[in-house]
Amino acid sequence: MVKLSSITLISCIAGRMANATEDFGISKEEMDKLVGEVMRYILFKTHQTSGCPIKREELTQLVTKSYHQRNLPASVINEAKEKLSSIFGYEVRELQRCQPSSKNQMRLSQQNVSDSKSYILISQLPPDAYKKFVFDVNTAHLTGFTFVIVGIVYLAGGKIPEESLWNHMKRMGLFENEQSHPDLGNVKQALESLVLQRYLQKDKVNSPEGNILYYELAERALDGPLSERIKEYITQIVKNDNVSVGAQ
Repeated sequence: MVKLSSITLISCIAGRMANATEDFGISKEEMDKLVGEVMRYILFKTHQTSGCPIKREELTQLVTKSYHQRNLPASVINEAKEKLSSIFGYEVRELQRCQPSSKNQMRLSQQNVSDSKSYILISQLPPDAYKKFVFDVNTAHLTGFTFVIVGIVYLAGGKIPEESLWNHMKRMGLFENEQSHPDLGNVKQALESLVLQRYLQKDKVNSPEGNILYYELAERALDGPLSERIKEYITQIVKNDNVSVGAQ
């Protein structure tokens, strides 16, 4: 059944690609080449940047550098997304870039919607297969760090002053000036990487005490599946704490 579904899906993709080449006046070979180029870019860029979101504009430029048909980039990106799913087992999830909460709404309304879109890769493999073939124990500590920091910001209401965040991190033995942590290396850079990966974003707010820097949840942490996992993670910790207290 799985094999039949895969064959059917690939046949459907091939049929749509044939129609697309007719719609845009390019050959099937040209379309295949564009789709392959976008797929390679997504895979290699994700690896090179440790999973930082890829801007839609970057993928669009791979097409528009040689072709100028208006809707061709969207068609190529969609075909690349379907092939990455059917061949490699990756969902190419689209994220809508969010702005810090202090930014005025006028600025948000002026933001170009297409410029604010980005993509990340999410494995569609079953948990057992992912753990066996994909999961890297050498980066497990980074996943744990991400969940803990995002969880702290989540519990703070989605936004926390930089000073308060560092106070929480110090309780875990993570110090701002530490550059040789056994797992994270430069701790400040490890925190900054969560901003680059769009789990967090920075927001500088003017106040009577001066400028205060906040860390706020960004679109990747607000995305449905991850947000639900964080809630489950926090709920489990609270449940375990209650059990521990009851047993004392």
